Amino acid sequence: MPEPITQLEQARIGTITPEMEAVAAREQLQPEIIRAEVAAGRMVIPANRVHLKAGLEPMGIGIAARCKINANIGNSAVTSDQAGELEKLRTAIEFGADTVMDLSTGKNIDAIRKSI
Repeated sequence: MPEPITQLEQARIGTITPEMEAVAAREQLQPEIIRAEVAAGRMVIPANRVHLKAGLEPMGIGIAARCKINANIGNSAVTSDQAGELEKLRTAIEFGADTVMDLSTGKNIDAIRKSI
């Protein structure tokens, strides 16, 4: 059987990962509660290895966690302006968004995502 690598796989074999520990501290909950919620599929921790290396702070999203504010940004076939997307990002951060999702579908997606 392959080695468990996802938060879900780790949680289901009873492992509390460093990301689960970080979420527990952030949410002021016991790490075991975070592990159990992830194992049950009621919480996710979006924290891939690439983003963690870049300084991402793990966050729990689920019923046992506090409410999160997500901001969706992105260009389209009608508008494709890198400066505009960066302004949307700054505005989302300024007003306290916990997460930002890029839903770009227009031109220059790779360049826009790199700048974000």
